Amino acid sequence: MSKSILGLRTCIYKVGDITQAKTWYNKVFQTTPYFDEPFYVGYNIAGYELGLQPETNPTTIKADSVLTYWGVDNVEEEYQRFIQAGATGHEQPQNVGGEIVVGAVKDPWGNIIGLIYNPEFKL
Repeated sequence: MSKSILGLRTCIYKVGDITQAKTWYNKVFQTTPYFDEPFYVGYNIAGYELGLQPETNPTTIKADSVLTYWGVDNVEEEYQRFIQAGATGHEQPQNVGGEIVVGAVKDPWGNIIGLIYNPEFKL
């Protein structure tokens, strides 16, 4: 049976100021965009797309309905690095079973950025 869902492709964060957000995301994700237009900024993060789109009505109050975790080798270190770059804490790093550790921060525009170390997940 063939599968119609091929897996995660893109995670988009809505931001109030796309120019400031691009500078911030360049720093914390340690890369530059491969696509850079006023209506969309796209990054290739280890084969996955991280996109920034300008908000029509900018707000930093956003629902916590979806959480995307970006894989890292050390959640605590990356969590602290994001905080030092201007993020705010959302969920302190914690072990959630086995060797899996998760944590989450909010970017300056109120978007949640999850961080996960999961040695069981292999690409």
